[in-house]
Amino acid sequence: MLNSLQLIFEEIAQTRNKEQLRGQVMVKLGDYFEAKRKGLFFFDSLPNSKIPDTFQLALSLEHNPVLRYLVENHAPVHEEVVLKPEKWKIICPRLDHGHVMAGPIIGNGKLIGGIGFTRTRESSAFNNRNLADLSAVCLHLSTWLITVKLQTKQFKLDLDIDLDSNINCLTPREIQIVELVAKGLTNAQIGKELWIQENSVKQALKRMFRKLEVSSRAEMVTKVLTG
Repeated sequence: MLNSLQLIFEEIAQTRNKEQLRGQVMVKLGDYFEAKRKGLFFFDSLPNSKIPDTFQLALSLEHNPVLRYLVENHAPVHEEVVLKPEKWKIICPRLDHGHVMAGPIIGNGKLIGGIGFTRTRESSAFNNRNLADLSAVCLHLSTWLITVKLQTKQFKLDLDIDLDSNINCLTPREIQIVELVAKGLTNAQIGKELWIQENSVKQALKRMFRKLEVSSRAEMVTKVLTG
């Protein structure tokens, strides 16, 4: 029986864009970590509008030791890892940021984004189990982002496919399945390759057949890889 975090991992793999991540996936992660507030950002899609002075202070490495630890170590952190509780209250007096936890999104050895959660001061602090779970979440988010970028580049340059056509209706995980089907792998082999159950592969293929309006694996591969 899959636990709730594993279900979220599968949902991340099925997500098609950053907006869906910020929406439905972040809502579920916020509930999982019992967070008052949550946030997900990528450096390549930050707003161009002027950042408020209070937010600039929060993003200051000199002022915020939690953020400094994240940037320097590329590892999840909560305030009690780097500070005594009383110190954090001085640095961040906001009641809804009484406890904070943040994790990195990494690509090619660089910090390309981040994810964060906060709890009120009256709530319990984040703990080592939370950090371990966040570490797993960050791994899945980092893998998802790189996979999407690589697939987009591959299909644009190598296969010359219009991303507004057949492939656009597929999720990154479904594109992976198409590629493995094209290599001749069975459902069981695909499941093993992607670390999912064989039945999940079968259900994904049924869903993909409906999206693409095809009735066979060969027809699916032809339609996707030839546009």
